[in-house]
Amino acid sequence: MVDHHRRTTVARFWVADGFTAGAVVTLGRDAAHHIRVLRLAAGAHVGLTDGAGLLGTGLLAHVERSSARVDVADVRTVPRATAVHMLVPVADRERLLWLAEKCTELQATSWRPVRWQRSASVSPRGSGAAFDARVKARMIAALTQSGGAWLPAVCGETSVDDVVREPPTGTRIVLDPSGPPLLRLGAERLTGPVAIAVGPEGGIEAIELARLADAGFERASLGDTILRFETAGIAALAVVRAAGGERPSAAREVKGESRKASG
Repeated sequence: MVDHHRRTTVARFWVADGFTAGAVVTLGRDAAHHIRVLRLAAGAHVGLTDGAGLLGTGLLAHVERSSARVDVADVRTVPRATAVHMLVPVADRERLLWLAEKCTELQATSWRPVRWQRSASVSPRGSGAAFDARVKARMIAALTQSGGAWLPAVCGETSVDDVVREPPTGTRIVLDPSGPPLLRLGAERLTGPVAIAVGPEGGIEAIELARLADAGFERASLGDTILRFETAGIAALAVVRAAGGERPSAAREVKGESRKASG
């Protein structure tokens, strides 16, 4: 969890309940273990994020085996990047976890698993409440490592029927090798809210593609080769972010929102 945003801050930690300048926050067992691994002592500068738009810095006050305390020095608010919603496949567990990390680094707005027809044959499959908790843990780790301020919203597993019945707003993209290159949609189509549907291993069935088309999804490809689902998902998200000119959230703080504790 190295933080390059402030050179004097050697690590960043997630605080679930938010924080304010001048407050004292308590970090849990995992954070305390990481602090001991890094051999940080009282007085070290650390970074904080709540995953909901706040970044801050503070001084490490005390470290115990199961917890650590931080005196919050300053807090700033970071605006959220333009919405990009990821409709990811119910697929292989480890590959989904890797995709979750990268989606966090590239500031995906939301993460919703979709049960495609070919998802049923996947084993070991990443699904269920326990797996969702693992996804969120990976996202938190990626958030602190990348210096981000916003966690993607982890939404419940859904079906193609539900996606078609209530499609996301904005530009809707379904990745398919037979579609035109993604960038042909034009930067202006990729700067507003975007939804990216990523199919499972083996691709999306023709009947599913037809139903998505009826719901306003446009096919788009990422080149001549067939990509694994996790490669396709992260490549498409990166293209959309680049087309929108998004900069890392840590560098896009709202001016005038930095607040230092008095004294």
